[in-house]
Amino acid sequence: MAQQKITRQQLQENNGRNGKPAYIAFQGNVYDVSDSSFWMEGDHLGMHEAGKDLTEELEMAPHREENFARVKLVGVLE
Repeated sequence: MAQQKITRQQLQENNGRNGKPAYIAFQGNVYDVSDSSFWMEGDHLGMHEAGKDLTEELEMAPHREENFARVKLVGVLE
């Protein structure tokens, strides 16, 4: 099954604010973190914001790929 292609513009628009879903990108994949209690209004514990490609930011994070299994993969970053 082909993955939905999500543009950088669409990623930026889905920032978790004003009722929009909270999308983040990591290593070319786009995830919907809206249902995660760690992402409130598009903010992750004051450290990361939704609507962005977080690949570089997460290089120093204490957790990595294992947490992406807990959120919904919505597509690939175009």
